[in-house]
Amino acid sequence: MKVSFHGHAVVKVETNGKTILFDPFINGNSLTDLKVDDIKPDVIIITHGHNDHIGDTVELAKKHDSLVIGIAELADYLGAKGVRTHGMSIGGAYEFEFGKVKLTPAFHGTGFNAGDGQIIYLGMPAGVLLTIEGKTIYHAGDTSVYSDMKLIGERHPIDLAFLPIGDNFTMGPEDAALAATFLQAKQVVPIHYNTFPVIKQDPNRFIDLLEEGNGFIMEPGDEIEL
Repeated sequence: MKVSFHGHAVVKVETNGKTILFDPFINGNSLTDLKVDDIKPDVIIITHGHNDHIGDTVELAKKHDSLVIGIAELADYLGAKGVRTHGMSIGGAYEFEFGKVKLTPAFHGTGFNAGDGQIIYLGMPAGVLLTIEGKTIYHAGDTSVYSDMKLIGERHPIDLAFLPIGDNFTMGPEDAALAATFLQAKQVVPIHYNTFPVIKQDPNRFIDLLEEGNGFIMEPGDEIEL
């Protein structure tokens, strides 16, 4: 299984001939190495309804008949746009042909800016536990640290966790390091930083706060095997 990072909160998982893409914010993402025309996701998982996470979902899903997975209200909204969706809710899990998806809480907002000052509420934000081939990847989405992350870590052995560190809109490096302790993930990668001036961070500062060997930085385009 190959896992790669592509700037902001974009994560790609390739396994068993399937490509799974998290939060495909590509156009408008100054940090990504991806181009919409070059990626063909079979599955798109969206953590919440902000524009920088929905990103290019509709275009990609329509072009490739991708299955879009997200919170129920978000799935309904995208389904009305002609996208094939599967809606879920916090705490729920579902076994898909490619693996198991479970949604966890995330403390954040989820209004989609549709233009002309119109903000559309698209359900609760979420984190995602993706279990494939006996490995579990946790994409925390946009969130603060919260004490029930301990429960997530106790109940779900996590091989690789992607945690936001940008501060301002999400937890910053110190709180993200505490979240890593709660989650007990084998490896942790920082995401959601440096895309905009207000979330400028030095990821090395975050890594230095972790237990030695417990985390590493992925540059856009970097890939690892699980």
